[in-house]
Amino acid sequence: MRKCLSVIIPNFNGRPLLEEYLPYTYSALKSTGVDYEIIVVDDASVDDSIPYLEQNYPGINIIKNSSNRGFSFSCNQGLYVAKHELVFFLNSDVKLTPDYFEKQWKYFDREDTFGVMGKILEMDSNKIEVAARSLKHVGFKIKTNKLFYEYGKSDQTPTAFLSGANALIDAEKMKKLGGFDEIFSPYYSEDLDLGLRAWRIGWKSYYDHESTCFHRGSYTTKTQCKKTQVKQIYFRNRFMVHAIHLETYLLPFWFAQILLLEVLPKLLMGQFWYFKSYMSFINQLDAIHSSKEKLSSLMTAQNSRMSVFDIQKQVKNDLSKKKLVWL
Repeated sequence: MRKCLSVIIPNFNGRPLLEEYLPYTYSALKSTGVDYEIIVVDDASVDDSIPYLEQNYPGINIIKNSSNRGFSFSCNQGLYVAKHELVFFLNSDVKLTPDYFEKQWKYFDREDTFGVMGKILEMDSNKIEVAARSLKHVGFKIKTNKLFYEYGKSDQTPTAFLSGANALIDAEKMKKLGGFDEIFSPYYSEDLDLGLRAWRIGWKSYYDHESTCFHRGSYTTKTQCKKTQVKQIYFRNRFMVHAIHLETYLLPFWFAQILLLEVLPKLLMGQFWYFKSYMSFINQLDAIHSSKEKLSSLMTAQNSRMSVFDIQKQVKNDLSKKKLVWL
């Protein structure tokens, strides 16, 4: 059964991207035959993104953030006003193929489906940039495994999380989760955290290898942010994922592992930016505790006791009889 959908596009100084890729988004949406809306959330751009949209796409719902708040905040602003059954979070630098949504409706016939994403190819090389992911752990450290897809036609291949660049999600479930956790602003790891939260309360995420789109590749972070700043934010947010999703009794062991094997060695090598990431993480401990408590309440309400390691086992079990191609 096809469902109506709301497309949510966060934008920051992305006027050239909107001009280039919005026509492909409209083409894919029109081919679905369902009701849809497009919501562009502008994160206090200083270019002419808004005038361009107002002049060329008057049907788009434009939300204007008064200050730059980051990816999670912008996506949530769109979620709160979305009117349809499904929400599709789409990066402004992604080019959809005309039949992108065609193979994805079937996933929402299952009551426990949280969302689905398609294959992302690099714009220039056509190499697979994003496919399905599973989890593994090194000691107490959670890591995402290599990319993979199912050989032949995909048959509801589970993935540990959905890429924030092209995630089609059940709107009611997304709202029940509270959207993306804005603790991860301005960017990175918010999609991993969202996927883990969904799995932990009993909902599944899937990857469809036949749904294809193309990605220009981190346009905003490459053009608007300093490289060292990007690395600091990335590792700070990875620390936060662990602090939120590891069981409380495991956290002292995890802290010992990262201090001895990561933070101190990098300090000795003069990589002080990594220590700044760690201290920025420490400064967020109160907010992290709040996020952990919210997740615990949701799990209790859903009668779930699934840990992040249980997700790893379940995905592995679901994949055990499938023929996989690892990238």
